[in-house]
Amino acid sequence: MSLRTTYDFTLPRGYVDDHGTVHRTGTMRLATARDELEPLRDPTISGPDDPRLTIVVLARVVSALGSLELVTPHEIEGLFAADLAYLQDFYGVINFGTEAEFEEFLAAQQPAAAVEPTAEPAAAEPALQPAEPENTPGVDLDPGQGALGRARRSAIEEIPAEIR
Repeated sequence: MSLRTTYDFTLPRGYVDDHGTVHRTGTMRLATARDELEPLRDPTISGPDDPRLTIVVLARVVSALGSLELVTPHEIEGLFAADLAYLQDFYGVINFGTEAEFEEFLAAQQPAAAVEPTAEPAAAEPALQPAEPENTPGVDLDPGQGALGRARRSAIEEIPAEIR
C-alpha cells in the first residue's frame, strides 16, 4: 500500500488570470514540516497569526491550478474568498483528516461546486446574527492543526444580497 500524496480539487468559482481565463481544477500535495516552517522565516510574515501565512503555505502546496505552470502567492491572493476558504478547508482535510473525512468533505462540497447567480432573488431569510465559530452550524473546529488549522466548513454558504 502506498501513501497518497496528491489530491485533485475543483474550486467553487475559479481563479481568473490576467487574460480572463478561469482556472477551477487543481492539485494540492500533502504539506511537509518545511512547508509550514519556512514561511515563518519570510520577512513579510510577522508570526504564526499573520493572515499572509495562509497565502504563502497554500502557494507552496498547490502544485497545479488549471493551465498555470506555476502557482505563487500572487495567484492565491487573487482567489475569490470562497475559493480561498475552500483551499484552507481542503488543506486541513488532506493533511489532518482521514480518508473518510476527505470523502465526506468532497461530498459536502458538491452542491457548492457549481455556484451560479440566480435571476430571482432568494426567499427572504432571517437576518444573520453574529456568532462565535463554535456556535456556527456547519463548521467543525480543528484548533492548532498546523499553519492552516482553522475552522473547517462543511459547505460554503452565500450571504443573501439583501443582507450585504
